[in-house]
Amino acid sequence: MSRLKIAPKKDSFNIEIAEIAPDKSISHRAAMFSLLSDKPSKIRNFLKAEDTLNTLQIVKKLGAKVEEGDVIKIEPPKNIVEPDDVLDCGNSGTGMRLYCGFLAGVEGFFVLSGDKYLRNRPMARVAKPLRSIGAKIDGREEGNKAPLAIRGNTYLESFFYESPIASAQVKSALILAGLRAKEASSYSEPELSRDHTERMLRGMGANIKSEYRHGKYFVEIEPLKAPLEPLDITIPSDPSSAFFFAVAAAIMPGSCVLLKNITLNPTRIEAFKVLQKMGAKVEYMQKENIYEPIGDIRVCGEKLQGVEVSEHISWLIDELPALAIAMAVAEGVSRVKNAKELRVKESDRIKSVVENLRKCGISVEEYEDGYEIRGGKLQKAVIDSYGDHRIAMSFAIAGLLAGMEIEDIECIATSFPNFVELLQKITEVERGD
Repeated sequence: MSRLKIAPKKDSFNIEIAEIAPDKSISHRAAMFSLLSDKPSKIRNFLKAEDTLNTLQIVKKLGAKVEEGDVIKIEPPKNIVEPDDVLDCGNSGTGMRLYCGFLAGVEGFFVLSGDKYLRNRPMARVAKPLRSIGAKIDGREEGNKAPLAIRGNTYLESFFYESPIASAQVKSALILAGLRAKEASSYSEPELSRDHTERMLRGMGANIKSEYRHGKYFVEIEPLKAPLEPLDITIPSDPSSAFFFAVAAAIMPGSCVLLKNITLNPTRIEAFKVLQKMGAKVEYMQKENIYEPIGDIRVCGEKLQGVEVSEHISWLIDELPALAIAMAVAEGVSRVKNAKELRVKESDRIKSVVENLRKCGISVEEYEDGYEIRGGKLQKAVIDSYGDHRIAMSFAIAGLLAGMEIEDIECIATSFPNFVELLQKITEVERGD
């Protein structure tokens, strides 16, 4: 099991980072959605990390011809191929849940599995509503745990599904199923979750409409009458990955970082907005807006104040572990509420954050749906990543203030392969066993 030792940074820094990992969510979708066209798609700046490469391998196993290089070209098959092997999603809940929706409406037999962490994450939130419209999905614990077996069919019923949670993964799975349903379908959620699926599919020509009604977010999905137009997309840099370095600047007054070519989608930059509320200086500079608004973000550190986070949780669910590091050094008390979803991510992130912050000498109260952090001075500690890439990287950033040793760092490669290389631009980092 590999370890990472981070040396504390004694002075402020001012850097520009153009090598942030490409967006993971958009990379997954770009590979998968290419199968909805009958013409080749072109994808530039695809994230070449374990999770997204697994999604690309599944695209190949479903019959696509994939030409890899600086530009990935995907030529879809005339008909999806029934694979002769298990489709390995690795550590990706996004990959597994979206493929459930995609494959539910395709003739054939498919088995989705992944690593030991993914096989213990809940899938009923997707499997149950899909089964209610005619999908045949089975697995451990009545379809709640992988491996999942899908007997796809082209006779899915149309639906009106009211999701009790705001989840981009559940929404995307239902939208993909709705594209193959008999008639128009409707999906609603309590608030808008990340909307990459709607944006990208509309850009490809799908008839998908969305709006707020009666305090809820609704999506109307018309079934496909013909293949969609191919993608011709450059994947922007991932704001969730960039946020680690935003926090690095924010917790060190006088430091600044310019993060290049980030998606500025409002559902993806909420964590930066929270840093602003805490006192950091944050500037957004939009450059283009085709599939997604794209631009640069500059973050400069100032003295931080405690903050309460209880709204738009689905917009910053992935960034909350890194945000906890900023909260740990802010003046006063910070609270995270309505974030029970953290318990079913790559690890139980509420438990992971709380236990590791306590190791660092920070006073933390744990709640079922979040935590309360009293700001203080971080102390050096040995951190358990729990096999969770975001926990590992968040506490690596904490190491800039106190020095830190992170155990089980292989997980970082699932989403941000060059994280350590970029961290070395700021401080000394040592790998070990």
